[in-house]
Amino acid sequence: MGVVVAEIAGPTPATSPVAQTIDLLGDRVTVAVLRDAFVDHVRRFSEWIDRTGAPPAILTSRLTALVEAGLMRRCPQSGGYDRHDYMLTDLGLATWEFLVSVWCWQREWAADGLLQPELVHVQCGHRGPPELICGHCDRVVKARDVRVQVNLESLALAGKGNWRRSTRNAPALSRADLQFTDVMEAIGDRWSVLVAGLALSGVRRFGEFQSILKISPTTLTERLTRLSEVQMIARTAGGREYTMTPRGRALFPIFAFQLAWTQQAHPDVPVEDLGPRLHHDECGNWFQPALRCRGCDMTLERTSVTFHS
Repeated sequence: MGVVVAEIAGPTPATSPVAQTIDLLGDRVTVAVLRDAFVDHVRRFSEWIDRTGAPPAILTSRLTALVEAGLMRRCPQSGGYDRHDYMLTDLGLATWEFLVSVWCWQREWAADGLLQPELVHVQCGHRGPPELICGHCDRVVKARDVRVQVNLESLALAGKGNWRRSTRNAPALSRADLQFTDVMEAIGDRWSVLVAGLALSGVRRFGEFQSILKISPTTLTERLTRLSEVQMIARTAGGREYTMTPRGRALFPIFAFQLAWTQQAHPDVPVEDLGPRLHHDECGNWFQPALRCRGCDMTLERTSVTFHS
């Protein structure tokens, strides 16, 4: 995996689509809500309160954000009460590959991984994590197999006005399998995602991160320290370089599906303005991530998978 800095002419959008994705999907309560809606078909506010233990005000704000972003819609409940069910829209359902990737990471690398339900491919009955493939050529893809093309203006915009959501001070969830604590250190705020993404692409030196991201030394040091503490990045070469650990490299499918979903969420935005793009050199196409069953080699669809506790 390498980085190509692209000088793209033309106007820059007022807001960064990829930053909007990070802000929305980089929140543990939001991920818990989507996970419960997808896996257990939860629809009601009271059910999420019982299952997650999230404070009502926070749950309300997350559900409102999902409705406003088009991932859920409110449907009045029967009985004439001023209450609603929250139903996933097509755009909300399209997060399933991102959610599966978070599940895969949690299952393998988090201390509470065994609490996660098992993914089952309905057609063949295979249980366990799928493999990431290129939708164009069907080859298995690792982080090292793609190049990242970045537009410096879009990266600067992605970090602009960044508000830091503290994952360590985030509301505790009542279920251990919904905590997502460690993975949120990498996907829980814009700078962490950008730093981890560049590290995955092969950026190693402090000065390289700073030059590409235009980030302050203090902020960069803090993000690198946090990623090191959760063992996603390791310092090498006498402390002068940073490399992704196996735990960190396992984040690649999450990032790939975040970028792919961003394109679905913003179909009217030119692709060069969406944010970083991944190119699969082996087949010569822009990387289109997909998931394949390890048991029968079929490409997975949303309706072909289920979770069993």
